Amino acid sequence: MRTVNAYAANEPGGKLVPFSYELPDIGSDQVDIKVHYCGICHSDLSMLNNEWGMTQYPFVPGHEVIGEVVSVGLEVKNIKEGDRVGLGWNSGSCMHCDQCMSGSHNLCYTVEGTIVGRHGGFADYVRCHWSWAIAIPDGVDSQKAGPLLCGGITVFNPIVHWGIKPTDKVGVIGIGGLGHMALKFLNKWGCEVVAFSSSPDKEEQIKAMGATKVINSRDPKQLESIAGTLDFILNTTNVTLDWNAYLSTLAPKGKFHTVGAVLEPMAIPAFSLIIGEKSVGGSPLGSPALTRTMLDFCKRHAIYPMVEEFPMEQVNEALEHLEKGKARYRIVLKR
Repeated sequence: MRTVNAYAANEPGGKLVPFSYELPDIGSDQVDIKVHYCGICHSDLSMLNNEWGMTQYPFVPGHEVIGEVVSVGLEVKNIKEGDRVGLGWNSGSCMHCDQCMSGSHNLCYTVEGTIVGRHGGFADYVRCHWSWAIAIPDGVDSQKAGPLLCGGITVFNPIVHWGIKPTDKVGVIGIGGLGHMALKFLNKWGCEVVAFSSSPDKEEQIKAMGATKVINSRDPKQLESIAGTLDFILNTTNVTLDWNAYLSTLAPKGKFHTVGAVLEPMAIPAFSLIIGEKSVGGSPLGSPALTRTMLDFCKRHAIYPMVEEFPMEQVNEALEHLEKGKARYRIVLKR
């Protein structure tokens, strides 16, 4: 048994208050992680407010954990006590279905979310299956690494999945917590990167993150100026947009991919896809193996999110900072 001290909400939109609970004896394939840092993702807010209709209360958010392994089950592989690891959105998968056996653990039909039906990382300890405890390479900054385990892999996955080439011209919609990391990845990937932003005053900062060009997403003429030129567009926003306007910027056989959890149905005109053989897709986070690859890529190119740090006990102030859109660009809590 292990006593966990955490911060939990007791109702939708409620303030987080101190909360303690007991973990049962550790399973043979599980590890316990002592939390050192935990990022705050917009998904934590969505779950806190029960926007997706699956939150259970009391609810402990937190799924961008960096910490130290303090306990391991008898059948744990490749992880030992004292290892520095990260934990993202997923905490477990069945390890025997076709998806898991082919390396797509993130697509397992019974994949377990770190904050879905269990308590997350706004706590001093969190538990997961050993396969989802990702070793953090030496030299990677613990303070900044947490958001890579969720936001980072969310935007890295489609770059690999769609085989984006250094010669491609790509667009990123929304330069926030996800989008600014996508710019950094795509820039180091070698692509020409067009950023779609509704904040023209951030143009120089956005270019410093890796964008080649910045398009004012509220200016139809600027959108028209790049019609038919993009090979790939990554949407990181969770709001309804003029989808057809963005599809028109795609070149023939171009792909529009969303990782933003848009709640309303996306109105996609069929002829916008048919003419030019364009396609629309989406994806969740990546597998444990791809997450390791992403961390190696980040280490090689010194890619980190821009973060603001709050002490864990100021978690409510940090959530309010995020909810008001003031975060630049990710928030990390320190234990």
